[in-house]
Amino acid sequence: MINIKRLNTHLEELSVIGKTKDGGINRFSYTSDERRANERVKQYMESAGLTVHYDIVGNLIGSQEATDDLPTILIGSHIDTVPNGGKYDGSLGVLTAIEVIHSLKEKEIELKHPVKIVAFKDEEGTRFGFGMIGSRAVAGTLTSNDLKKVDNQGISIEQAMRDYGLEKQHLQSAKIENVKCYLEVHIEQGKVLENNEAAVGNVTGIAGPVWLQFKLTGLSEHAGATPMNQRQDALVGASLIIAEVEKIAKESSSSVATVGKLSVKPNGVNVIPGEVEWTIDIRDIDEKTRDQVEQEIRKFAKKIANDRQLHLEISVLQRVAPVRCEDNIQDVIKESIQELGESIVSLPSGAGHDAMQFKNRFPIGMIFVRSKDGISHNPREFSSEHDIEKAAKVLYLTILQLDKN
Repeated sequence: MINIKRLNTHLEELSVIGKTKDGGINRFSYTSDERRANERVKQYMESAGLTVHYDIVGNLIGSQEATDDLPTILIGSHIDTVPNGGKYDGSLGVLTAIEVIHSLKEKEIELKHPVKIVAFKDEEGTRFGFGMIGSRAVAGTLTSNDLKKVDNQGISIEQAMRDYGLEKQHLQSAKIENVKCYLEVHIEQGKVLENNEAAVGNVTGIAGPVWLQFKLTGLSEHAGATPMNQRQDALVGASLIIAEVEKIAKESSSSVATVGKLSVKPNGVNVIPGEVEWTIDIRDIDEKTRDQVEQEIRKFAKKIANDRQLHLEISVLQRVAPVRCEDNIQDVIKESIQELGESIVSLPSGAGHDAMQFKNRFPIGMIFVRSKDGISHNPREFSSEHDIEKAAKVLYLTILQLDKN
């Protein structure tokens, strides 16, 4: 059904491009290493019988036409990385899709629906602090204003595209229409499958994050000369709020909340902290539940600020809607998992993926592959050959089933 040796060879060959001294990978958008990687993937696509081209933002697209005039089955992921990233995140999804189409070709199985495999440009957002450039373009939501975002050297996305050799065209020309569904294979980046001793999993949806910035201001005074009952200690107030964040999230049963950045001023050993800033990342695949958690955190923070005579400011850094995977596609994925003799494990994705850009555009489905120890964005990221083969077979069977409908 699948040539796992060929797939593993492709994974190994691709992992060499952009390799770091630590054994990780640096492949950032519109760089020479990313260009080399794309050209290598292009060769794999062509060997699988696909017609290959780059669109206006640099998405690499391999197309297989069909005799019937039916909507396209779109499959994809990305090959860019975080700094010193692993070799499976993103790349596995692109290469698995190519292998499935290659195997179908070798077995002389013709699909009724046309197929497009996309290696999306810049999912991670490492270079410009703005991710999913390619999938936004395919969804038709990328704007000219987005292209003004700059990297650490002050180079804009638009300038990087020009330097890369891409011709400036209307962004809407990258939008892909008439799509039956979008499928993506990705490593889990967590431990749910491992804890359930499952090689693969069916994804129920992608959690949408809300990022909040909190700033609590009190009064900086001498640590030795100010009695405890006269203090306006911003750090103590912040610590009470932060502890409550964990409690509120746990009580929700499905949401997760993380305080990821913290800044204390003046940050002296003998000075009462007068200002504290921190971020909170709240996620859930149910938007109503996530927003309820957010409101409870806001309410508690305001109470602490009032009780302790502190000034509180809360700003929203980003708010992304969650995306649910299509029930019918989930059913097909679960049937495919069962057909291979695997137990069915369904789970949400806490991490973001290109698939989430297609909300309200067309149905999506995702297949997760077990990650050893849940490690990702790290050179030690690993998924076994056994698990990769299972995931490829699930995608193979899923495409065949969806092609019938």
